[in-house]
Amino acid sequence: MASLRHNIAVSILFTAFGGPGIVLLWLPLWITRFRIPAAEPLGLTLLAAALIFAGLAPGLESIRRFIYVGHGTLMPIAPPEHLVVSGFYRYVRNPMYVGVMVTLAGEAILFWSRGLAVEMLLVFLGLNLFIRLHEEPSLARRYPEEYPRYKRNVPRWLPRLTPWNVDQTADQT
Repeated sequence: MASLRHNIAVSILFTAFGGPGIVLLWLPLWITRFRIPAAEPLGLTLLAAALIFAGLAPGLESIRRFIYVGHGTLMPIAPPEHLVVSGFYRYVRNPMYVGVMVTLAGEAILFWSRGLAVEMLLVFLGLNLFIRLHEEPSLARRYPEEYPRYKRNVPRWLPRLTPWNVDQTADQT
């Protein structure tokens, strides 16, 4: 078991310089050169800011949950020791990825950028492939009793309206 400090350090570095940082910070900076259109209406700017902050919330909360509840990191080579099915994970199986998509939508609106809209589409397609071909089969192997039940009860992309209770005796479909 890795130490708490190690998991925190790995998570911070991976978030800043790995997948999340590349997709949400470095690529958008490169695509837009950080030029916000001067004529963008205030309403769109506020909508973009709201989407960005709303999208970052599940990612940051999930990272914290992976460290403290799952005893691991979001990095695929140092995954949580325990399946995380609390917090946002009670509503949707991939809250970090949903958050990434919402954040990218906010960035595309803020920068009024076709390039970011294309990035958003490519990221969505890439995430879908990664989830279906790697992540879900890996989770099913790693947690053979817990994950299939979780997968039956919590949707991949569109959140449930009510939180799933892992302690329920009967599956909900």
